[in-house]
Amino acid sequence: MSKILGFALIAGFLFQGAASAQSGAIDLIMTNGQIRTPSGWAEAIAIRDGVIMAVGNNNKIAAMGSEKTEFVDLDDQTVLPGFHDMHVHPLYGGIGEIQCKILQGSNLKETQQKVKSCADNKAAGKWITGGQWDASALGGIPDRTMLDVVTPNNPILLNDTSGHSGWANTRAIEIAGITKDTPDPEGGIIERDKAGNPTGVFRESAIELVRIHIPPPTDAEIKASLKWAINNMLSYGITSYNEASLGFVAGVRREAEIYAALADEGFIKQRIRLCLTWFPGGEEIEEVITNRNLYARDRLSPDCVKIFLDGVPTDSHTAAMLDDYMGTIEGRTDEASRKGMLLVDQDILDKALIRFDKMGMTVKFHAAGDAAVRAGLNAIEAARSTNGFSGQLHNVGHCTFISKKDISRARTIGATFEMSPYLWTPSPINDDITSAIGEPRISRVWPVREALESGALVVPGSDWAVVPSVNPWIAVESLVTREMAGGSKKSFGKDQAITLEQAINMFTVNSAKHMGMSDKVGRIEVGMLADIIVVEKNPFKIPATELHKTKVKMTFINGEKLFEAK
Repeated sequence: MSKILGFALIAGFLFQGAASAQSGAIDLIMTNGQIRTPSGWAEAIAIRDGVIMAVGNNNKIAAMGSEKTEFVDLDDQTVLPGFHDMHVHPLYGGIGEIQCKILQGSNLKETQQKVKSCADNKAAGKWITGGQWDASALGGIPDRTMLDVVTPNNPILLNDTSGHSGWANTRAIEIAGITKDTPDPEGGIIERDKAGNPTGVFRESAIELVRIHIPPPTDAEIKASLKWAINNMLSYGITSYNEASLGFVAGVRREAEIYAALADEGFIKQRIRLCLTWFPGGEEIEEVITNRNLYARDRLSPDCVKIFLDGVPTDSHTAAMLDDYMGTIEGRTDEASRKGMLLVDQDILDKALIRFDKMGMTVKFHAAGDAAVRAGLNAIEAARSTNGFSGQLHNVGHCTFISKKDISRARTIGATFEMSPYLWTPSPINDDITSAIGEPRISRVWPVREALESGALVVPGSDWAVVPSVNPWIAVESLVTREMAGGSKKSFGKDQAITLEQAINMFTVNSAKHMGMSDKVGRIEVGMLADIIVVEKNPFKIPATELHKTKVKMTFINGEKLFEAK
């Protein structure tokens, strides 16, 4: 057979195969819409077997249908790629719905009233857990006596909004056996009064001194909470997400097993990356990392490691900062009161990054302070220097503060900045940050504009349930305005505002790239998977201050409709 004839036969086979694929029945056609594609706006879209087969005008797309095709009239609604949340705690959010839930921003009286109502529904001696509280809203850092007056007979532990501080009453402290002689654990702080007695506030790892005495949630509670959270995210058009700290609620192995079980039941539809919370010396986490593929499923990837580098730049002063906080904390003269806490030594961190990078795992850092961000970038640079570019896009998460010297490093070393746009508006937690850091540095808080302009890959993470809602449209608006939803005279980091196109690209194109799925999702064009959402109004045709009102009408993953607004 001649080479020419052989080539002709191969070419003919390829053409017939393509023609055969095109001639298959179209499952779904949506017309009369405003469909955002990389090359402009289209009217209609055709989907087959979860793949976008065509995008174009109404007549051409409608002609592709058959008696087997479902037709949907969009009635001028808008179609966008599905949104990605690169940092979310769905199980924590779901569990919070069945705990003692305190509205963020509640003052001391409101908080005490809520706690009392929770205690009234509990038998004496039963634990009360939940949150969330903010020192600024309470009027200052609380103490155990404020809970004792309403819950003397029930041990109680409440998380603050960030999840990095806990507030316990005297009964809980007694059960935990914590006294003035109890030393601060590594990576944690027990707040104390002038006499050295515990005040009831615990920072970072010190919270575990109390938490280990709380009965864990049941498997049924965990499953129900996770199902509720996943459905909640679908209703907001979130088609992919990163579980940012697997193990935070019930332990990393148990949570991985439950995720896998839900996948086996056919419940997991979103594309989910599990970030396994690692710390030096943790035996269980090392075992889970080694055996991670036991929990891997079609849309469930336990291929991420989460490392906490610091705390938060609030009243706790636990975020690691290059420059001093404004003042110190009463009763504390430790270094953390002045510059925060770097939770992992740089040498240990570098070795961990090099190891995980070689294993093909992506690393996500919790890094709120600029010193922690620098430590994370240093570790990524060490991995690149040792391993070369592995293809793993490690990300520095939160990035509340980044030194100007470090902004440009991310692109050079192939690092991703993952930021928290839901926190970019005036709020109680940001009041705490302002008080701790001081006004001058707040002008560069969450420097997303600078990061984008540097050419770095920047993706969004809600950090829900640290924030009250996982709704990404609140975040989109705050990215554009840096004001409260609906607009406000008060803003937070206004100089770092970006355009609407940049904001939506963060949730779609950028996040798909970070997840290694740029060839599958993040854009609406032929050949891509049909992870798409239908929203009521075109966000590009409404005032920026109305973006938070955007309503998701339908959510599709692989062409399967998984949510439809009633």
